[in-house]
Amino acid sequence: MMQFIKDGTVIPFMKIKGLVEAICIALVIGSIVAMCVKGLNWGLDFTGGVVVETEFTQGVDLEQVKEAYAKEGINGNAQHFGSQSDVMVRVAPKEGLDQQTVTSKVMAASKTIDKDVKLSRSEYVGPAVGEELVESGILAIVVSLIAILAYIAFRFEWRMATGAVISLAYDVIVVLGVFAVLQIEYDLTVLAAVLTVVGYSLNDKIVVFDRIRENAVRLPRNTTMYDIFNISITETLSRTIITSGTTLITVVSLMVFGGEMIYGFALALFVGIVFGTISSIYVASTWALVLGIKRENLVPVKVEKKESDGYETMD
Repeated sequence: MMQFIKDGTVIPFMKIKGLVEAICIALVIGSIVAMCVKGLNWGLDFTGGVVVETEFTQGVDLEQVKEAYAKEGINGNAQHFGSQSDVMVRVAPKEGLDQQTVTSKVMAASKTIDKDVKLSRSEYVGPAVGEELVESGILAIVVSLIAILAYIAFRFEWRMATGAVISLAYDVIVVLGVFAVLQIEYDLTVLAAVLTVVGYSLNDKIVVFDRIRENAVRLPRNTTMYDIFNISITETLSRTIITSGTTLITVVSLMVFGGEMIYGFALALFVGIVFGTISSIYVASTWALVLGIKRENLVPVKVEKKESDGYETMD
């Protein structure tokens, strides 16, 4: 694997763990305040409403379509899907705008742009279904965190498991906070991105924890837990940079070229990967140390003493 850090060098990550943790806590508090004050901009998947899809004979400018809709009193979320000639508009529930009325107004507005426009689909999503999706989405995140806690506690140690779950909760809250601040629509695709972030971030934490456990066995007995954490994180840093960097290239490409329809999905992944990488290095490890993890918690009772190479500390 490509190495960005010289062999034998140790970066003292834990030296500034208090500062980074304070910043992370501030971001989490700010995200919670944003969600309480502004709230999430729930998409039609969660609130219910009307979805109308139209097919124009040629590509149309989305801003022109939105202006035509606005003249008919339709202020929904319009976007291209499939091609530049296909337009989908989502209209939130509103008194006097039932499915038939919305469909008629959308078609009337569309015909001012293209008289041969065709109606592809008209569908009503009930609020009861939307409420059920909200509950299912929250349940999915909670259950996944509980399952992760149980797995890491079994695979490693309960202090590491607690630190991992706390850091994953940080990741999720910050992503939701960004969507609350920017008021970007939160729909099922964004929920899928949030769950993806949980899995992606967890994978990074597992790699770091596995190296910590290996070094707890391998390094001399007088090596402190702080040094073990610094050495382990440094040794996995190249892998973290390569994995996160290559993934971010794809995610940024989706944000720039993917269009409005998947922008929310790509943004959630971008924020989650960036913050998840930071939390893998600092948050999970910091909480494991705060909870009092000790070397004997990770080292088997019977283990042969092994000599280790010397390390050069990077101040």
